[in-house]
Amino acid sequence: MRQWITAVVFLTAVSICPAQTQSHSSPVPTSTVPATRLAHLHHGINLSEWFAQVYDPRGYTKEHFQNWTTPADIALIQSAGFDHVRLSVNPQPMMDAAWRGGSEEYFGYLDAAVKMILDAGLAVELDMHPDSDFKARLKDDDFVERFADFWRTVARHYSSWDSDRVFFEVLNEPEMHDPYRWSGVEARLATAIRQGAPNHTIIAAGARWDDNDDMIFLEPLRDPNVIYVFHFYEPHIFTHQGATWGSYYWHWLRGLRYPSSPENAAQVATSVPEAIDRLYVIRYGQDHWDASRIEAEINQAAEWGKRNGVPLVCNEFGVYRSFSDPQDRAAWIRDVRTSLERHNIGWAMWDYSGGFGVVTKKDGKATLDEITVKALGLR
Repeated sequence: MRQWITAVVFLTAVSICPAQTQSHSSPVPTSTVPATRLAHLHHGINLSEWFAQVYDPRGYTKEHFQNWTTPADIALIQSAGFDHVRLSVNPQPMMDAAWRGGSEEYFGYLDAAVKMILDAGLAVELDMHPDSDFKARLKDDDFVERFADFWRTVARHYSSWDSDRVFFEVLNEPEMHDPYRWSGVEARLATAIRQGAPNHTIIAAGARWDDNDDMIFLEPLRDPNVIYVFHFYEPHIFTHQGATWGSYYWHWLRGLRYPSSPENAAQVATSVPEAIDRLYVIRYGQDHWDASRIEAEINQAAEWGKRNGVPLVCNEFGVYRSFSDPQDRAAWIRDVRTSLERHNIGWAMWDYSGGFGVVTKKDGKATLDEITVKALGLR
């Protein structure tokens, strides 16, 4: 009996130990992202509504691709002091075109855009930026495989392009509420990218909305040539006031100040119909959001990067222009930007010419918003 018990204990130990040994003997590789590549990702801007988020009823057309963002726009971005752009790309039209056997034309438009950016001396993050319904389909393993195959094709297509200035971002804001599921999906997609482009750097995101707490939950990939990304819009009640997407009550908000104060928040709350929503506004005032509060948030992301020995980039942050005070907006942007730079985290503001834009456009001509440029620490 004693021998039988000993044998059971031994077999149990054998069955448990391999998993434990694998966990402890396979640490996350030390980052191999070259410093020369990270140097291209200090001060960036997002190019939206060009290859993704196209609201023109004509859709993704030749005329749109050639006219939405022009060489003059790219020259203005470069002259303002930005060193890279994050180019949002909706994969669905490209995957549909590939299914019909016509992806060459679409790749031609994208190639022209990437070349124009690189020729201006800028780096580019190719950001897969689909609509929500596309991301919802990633709950299906077959669709994950289809997306992985698409990513492998894209990565192979650009594998001969400048690996120091072309980066592959797995997926923007996955909207996946099961972070364990997302960890597996992202690992699969990253593997496909690496198969197509062995030398390029991958940009990996956390689940849900790429918030800093999403990234902190993320288990780093086994690939050492990866940069980890997060977005920062905290507190959304200020940065998204007046917005008609996200939390419904945001659209009631006007004139909410930053830094926050109880008096201002209480005044704004009077225009909000529902008591629970008024409470959120009042809490914003009581929470005293200011530079030190922002620093406390970003410091958590920075500490995660240090613990895991991986580089970070914050490639979305900004304030919706329509209903925020311009000086308050600039103060928030400045506080976020300086905190990121204090921690040596590269950044890309959202966005170039949209609702959060660094420029305003009239009759196709872009004009830099000098208050925003100054808040970004650029010339």
